[in-house]
Amino acid sequence: MPRMTVNNRPVEFDLDADMPLLYALREAANLTGTKSCGGGDCVGACMVLVDGTALRSCRITLAEAEGRFITTIEGLSRDRSHPVQQAMVAEQAIQCGYCTPGIVIAAAGLLQRNPAPSKEEIETAITNLCRCGVYPRLVSAIQRAGRVMQRGESISAAPAPGISAEDAAASVPALRPLPAETEDGS
Repeated sequence: MPRMTVNNRPVEFDLDADMPLLYALREAANLTGTKSCGGGDCVGACMVLVDGTALRSCRITLAEAEGRFITTIEGLSRDRSHPVQQAMVAEQAIQCGYCTPGIVIAAAGLLQRNPAPSKEEIETAITNLCRCGVYPRLVSAIQRAGRVMQRGESISAAPAPGISAEDAAASVPALRPLPAETEDGS
């Protein structure tokens, strides 16, 4: 059974070692921030950090991830406080959001290696596809995140994630809380 550290927690997957890491993360570990991107025709939405390097989780098997340190978007920062997340919001470099987790992971990996990348270095390192076309703002966001990481700039915090079930039900007419069952099952 493949063992690894996922988001700083040791885990063991009781799954086929040939399974792509992507599916183990999404289906077994319920880490759904890493998006499924086509299983080979990859647009980069499935990026995770593997020992600090951004890799496509659809192309890595559990056997290849054995003993390694995996960081998903959830492990990067649950409260959206990572400089890349903050800069993406501040620079309005998010549209539909599907590709965003992969881009954030790829950018975080780049900035770990090079906190002050040039436009050309960013364009070479961030190979993720974004159908909404955030590329011009993406370069600015990554460079700004690098400045934040070097303490040369700060960004005011983005709003905290999450919404209560009651608030969601009030905003989305198709959702409504179920009434509590009584002891007799009614």
